[in-house]
Amino acid sequence: MPHSSAPALHEPSTTRPRLHILLAAPRGFCAGVDRAIKIVDLALQKYGAPVYVRHEIVHNKHVVDELKAKGAIFVEELDEIPPGDRPVIFSAHGVPKSVPADATRRQMFFLDATCPLVSKVHVEAERQHAEGRHILLIGHAGHPEVIGTMGQLPDGAVTLVETVADVAGLSPADPGRLAFVTQTTLSVDDTAAVVAALQQRFPGIIGPHKEDICYATTNRQESVKAIVARAERMIVVGAPNSSNSLRLVEVATRAGCLGVLVQRASDIEWSVFDGVATIGVTAGASAPEELVQEVIAAFRQRFEVTVEDVVTRVERVAFNVPRELRTAAASNAGT
Repeated sequence: MPHSSAPALHEPSTTRPRLHILLAAPRGFCAGVDRAIKIVDLALQKYGAPVYVRHEIVHNKHVVDELKAKGAIFVEELDEIPPGDRPVIFSAHGVPKSVPADATRRQMFFLDATCPLVSKVHVEAERQHAEGRHILLIGHAGHPEVIGTMGQLPDGAVTLVETVADVAGLSPADPGRLAFVTQTTLSVDDTAAVVAALQQRFPGIIGPHKEDICYATTNRQESVKAIVARAERMIVVGAPNSSNSLRLVEVATRAGCLGVLVQRASDIEWSVFDGVATIGVTAGASAPEELVQEVIAAFRQRFEVTVEDVVTRVERVAFNVPRELRTAAASNAGT
């Protein structure tokens, strides 16, 4: 009888469990984040190191560490910057008007990396204020973008509204002269509920011509919603202080699919994925693609992985860098 090469039944199997990954698209960097990082890179190329950056340029430790290695120095306030002619860059989240005013007083050369979609909210708030309306800002207390938006107007001109419950507690001096704007990185569903409550209580309230929640936040939440019905877990690559990343975790979990936030592969708690056959993977708007691929590679070491791209929208948005850096950008394009 010929000898069989098949393994004996009692021998342990070396076959790894199968895992299907639903990879969300769009995911990761948005145009505003891409522009902000490019501004720091181009400033370093044009002016040399060091270049100072007020606050994290975007909410991602990996991105910040890479820029630090190139010569960027991150500070929280301008008084941490020594006197001299080194450039200072304002983060993508935007800053109160007092910050560029202070930089001008200190005779600093500054570059503004505020996302143009955040600047749009600033302009809208200023316009409504100039027309005599009190501004209600839907957003999260303490977030840099909220601090920046409230800082566009005089103290008392803006009231922060975080939840539907907050709407009931509002007591504006003139309920007929109100306008609202929103933080750009909010939950689409939560914000719609707050707006509906505002409109019900104050029927004459004025809203933005175009929704303030940015296209990237909306698109990334939409892509998660397209995946969660098929996935048992949803990994969101992003930072714990990234508003848009936290919203993606919430969107997944509310739909019945446990959302898990990781900054990178080393953060994965593997026990959460025991016995799981299908997961979704996405990334917040400030998370680089290399960290997404790092996470997928980590799963490949433990599972037989198949990856399916789930494309809900194609993004083609791009923003120009400040005029002062366009020559450096042009020379890069030519190399």
